[in-house]
Amino acid sequence: MRFDRLLAGTALALVLTLGVAPARAEPGDAATVSTPVSTTTVSTGAVSTAVSTGPESTRGSTEGATEAVSSDPALSTEAAEPAAPKAAASEAVAPNTAAAPEAPAPKDPSSAAKAADEKTSVSVDDAVPPVQPAPVVVTPNDVAPADTKAAETAPSPTAPAAPATAETKAAPSAPATPDTAKTEPESKPAAPETAKTEPSPTAPATPDTAATTPAPAAPETAKTESAPSAPATPDTATPDTAATKPAPGTPAVAPETAKKSAPAAEPTTASIPEAVAPVQTLDQKVGPVLRDLLASKDRRFDTKTREALQSFYAARNDAPLWTADGVVSARAKAVAAQLRSAAADGLDPADYPVPQLAANPTPEDVAAYELALDAAVLDYAHHAAVGRVHWSRIAGDILYETKAPAADAVLDKLATADDARAALAGYLPQHPAYKALKAKLAALRGETADEDPPLADGPLMREGTEDERVPGLRKRLGVTGEGNLYDAALADAVKAFQKKHGLRPDGLVGRNTIEAINGPSDARTADIIVANLERWRWIDHDLGKAYVMVNIPDYTLKVYDHGAVKWKTRIVVGKPSKATPLLSETMKYITVNPTWNVPPSIVYNEYLPALQQDPTVLERMGLKVTYRRDGSVHVSQPPGAANALGRIRFNFPNKFLVYQHDTPDKYLFSKSRRAYSHGCMRVQDPDEYAEVLLSIALPKENYTAARIRKMYGSGETNINLPKPIPVHLTYQTAFVDEHGELQLRDDVYGRDKQVLAVLHGNERKVADVPVQRREASVRPRRQVFQAPPEPPRTSIFPFFNLFR
Repeated sequence: MRFDRLLAGTALALVLTLGVAPARAEPGDAATVSTPVSTTTVSTGAVSTAVSTGPESTRGSTEGATEAVSSDPALSTEAAEPAAPKAAASEAVAPNTAAAPEAPAPKDPSSAAKAADEKTSVSVDDAVPPVQPAPVVVTPNDVAPADTKAAETAPSPTAPAAPATAETKAAPSAPATPDTAKTEPESKPAAPETAKTEPSPTAPATPDTAATTPAPAAPETAKTESAPSAPATPDTATPDTAATKPAPGTPAVAPETAKKSAPAAEPTTASIPEAVAPVQTLDQKVGPVLRDLLASKDRRFDTKTREALQSFYAARNDAPLWTADGVVSARAKAVAAQLRSAAADGLDPADYPVPQLAANPTPEDVAAYELALDAAVLDYAHHAAVGRVHWSRIAGDILYETKAPAADAVLDKLATADDARAALAGYLPQHPAYKALKAKLAALRGETADEDPPLADGPLMREGTEDERVPGLRKRLGVTGEGNLYDAALADAVKAFQKKHGLRPDGLVGRNTIEAINGPSDARTADIIVANLERWRWIDHDLGKAYVMVNIPDYTLKVYDHGAVKWKTRIVVGKPSKATPLLSETMKYITVNPTWNVPPSIVYNEYLPALQQDPTVLERMGLKVTYRRDGSVHVSQPPGAANALGRIRFNFPNKFLVYQHDTPDKYLFSKSRRAYSHGCMRVQDPDEYAEVLLSIALPKENYTAARIRKMYGSGETNINLPKPIPVHLTYQTAFVDEHGELQLRDDVYGRDKQVLAVLHGNERKVADVPVQRREASVRPRRQVFQAPPEPPRTSIFPFFNLFR
């Protein structure tokens, strides 16, 4: 026993010599022996303490014990609390710093009893990896009375309550700082904490505390009861702790509390309330209804359109386009305004009904509104882009390659446009000719009826005759004069009017001139404009930078370059029975000295019947007849001045086999009505026309009309256009001339009547749907007409003629 006392006294002296206060032993502290053994995790109370022995460096075992418990995130916090280094940290004194007296604290035996009752064990399997062992010297001071823990954990009535954490999960503890290793030559195993503890009075702050304050601290793992902590002991902080010294008036925090107050993970309570499902907005509720409606076979949409709508809304997470939380959006109001103004373009607003959204709408109401407005918008975009009436329903000699926009492309454009109304109106033709005609329709509908009575029909009026209609004629033409005499001044005014309106300027006032002077009624004129606006929508809306425009009822051809008329000439078009087709193609080459290969329709419908009556008629016409082995007949005419195509042919290959060309029949251009061809267009000044086209397609070649005329001869020559020029064959019975005046022309082929009949008839509901029309064959059946027998061939050798 004396030897034990002597050994304890020697150890105490050694500790005092090193200037380190002995750590107080807590109940349950594990003693170590000097022989090296493996580290073992000992379950003591609520905390597993790592105990190790062996000769190692002087790094504190307190640090190791703390890390052994807190570094394992899988360790439940309700089962164990990290080993508290508060005894060692609060009592250890840095070198050259005097140890401060310990603050007295009342003993509370009930704490020890409570800790004993609420112990919670931790399985050995939950222990963390062992820490490196460190040499520990056991002294008598390592053993403390059982009530020491109670004394240290007793509440202090003067200090403010330390923050407590309710049932928190384990988090990584703060790593030990270099200061701890340097200032603690000896370290003791951490004392186990009870399941429910009360914070002990705060010990004086040391350099170790200051060094470890910024690091994330291990959260308190037990159910703690807040208790006021003791005020910090003055004069114990070293220069290292100046940065973390609390502000005046702020109660000092115990080392354990200080570590817990460092940045750490947000504590999570053990009892988590059951998650509440988020409340869906009206737009979110509309999505499933929209999907169901689109999945059904709605007659307003064909399969292709319905699939496009499904794709569009799926990309939007089925959110509606025209409403926001049951309120009609500004975008919907903008497109609705454009739909209501459809009459300005000759369309009927009744074809694009704007739906109404009910007050306080249900998801079903919103979905129905959404699809109803979709249907109206898509119909409008379709009709604006390619026409209200599909051209295939009018005649078989019309062919335009325009395509209606896809449904999802239309809605995408409107969904992203800054101005939805302008975006929707953008599907209409935007070129000046269409806009000018549209403006005339608006002006016409705003005008009042003319109060002047129309001119009556009667005998032909000519210069020098007297007629009671002469005063009315003067008034119509704005000519001054008196009496009923048709004088020279009035005759000149009549000639000018006739020339302007495409009539023969002879000064004779007959039925055609009277009809032109009276003009159609406002309603009739409006219908003509509507029919022409509809035909404009059939044509590609991008006419091209440079293009050729043929107006069949006006018998004119114009070349446009960058929106301006560059050249203009008269043409002869097909007669009503051989109408010139309506189409858009591109001119690819020009042929000088062309050979005329007579179209099969002319051969079988005209030449073969004539050939049956007179076998020599075609030869006398300068035509060459070739009989093929299959029984067909090919008729051609070699190049020359008498060639039916003249000296030049302008080629834009098409299914109707029509083209533009010169003609030897120049006298036809003097006529006011020039519908005499078999469908091709005869050009009055072909050499000038070629010069204009080649100046656009081959500007560096310097082609002139004179140079082209020098190429006339018997050899066929092609001039290719490296950049094809669009050619548009149109039918404009109403147009605005270069002076801004509305011009009306005769409906030569009856196209106005056909379009208006579909727009106002029973076919109107499906008028925009194309029909399969049997194409008129350009090669009639050969068996209808039998070619005359080939004349017998004779030989210069009479003997051979016997065997023919």
